[in-house]
Amino acid sequence: MNRDIFLADAHLLHPRDINYQRLLAFLGEQQGRLRTLYILGDLFEFWVGYRHMVFAPYVPLLNALGELRAGGTNIVYVEGNHDFHLGPYFHETLGCRVLPDGGDVEIDGRKVHLTHGDLVNSADRGYRLLRRFLRSRVLKGLIALAPGDLTWSISRWASRQSQKGHAPKNNRRLPEACIDAYARQRLAAGNDIVITGHFHQPFTRRIDRGQVFGLGDWIEQYSYLVYEDGCFELKTY
Repeated sequence: MNRDIFLADAHLLHPRDINYQRLLAFLGEQQGRLRTLYILGDLFEFWVGYRHMVFAPYVPLLNALGELRAGGTNIVYVEGNHDFHLGPYFHETLGCRVLPDGGDVEIDGRKVHLTHGDLVNSADRGYRLLRRFLRSRVLKGLIALAPGDLTWSISRWASRQSQKGHAPKNNRRLPEACIDAYARQRLAAGNDIVITGHFHQPFTRRIDRGQVFGLGDWIEQYSYLVYEDGCFELKTY
């Protein structure tokens, strides 16, 4: 198996949702065919990892990931802004490699930088402060003490509030200048490829001698990046 897949931004919520069902079908088709699955954040609408429980709506997806792992597929998970503090289930039960802030991997001799994309805009200090708080040990400890049902209810309320008055994410203008500046930094640091999620728009850009890929989403576009036979290619399902 020398085939890798990169995907992001499914924002899964209920197993009966169409995008949830399609992702399960897609993952099932990869059984025995996939070397590594790279998840670049926001696979879930909300996730924090407890030690002794998981959120019930996500059990079918966790089972699908477990079946891939049992079949020999590696999983690399870059935390997003909806799924962080992934916790023991991903680290210990699934045996995933978790990159809280993204990072670099090597694929067949190429250096690839993986990022969810929420840190691409270096000027957004307000978001960076919020992100630091949400990922702090203090908040992690408070979440661990809170009942899971309460945490879930708060997350659903916060999600509804954040969506009010906002255009659909895949209709928003792509911040090309921020993406290009971020990509140039990573390419100058020695990477050959930069792959990002977060923007809900699939795209490919060539910068200098490097390539930049945006993964799109699994809400309406069902787009993903595949690496096979030495080539990267954006596809849809």
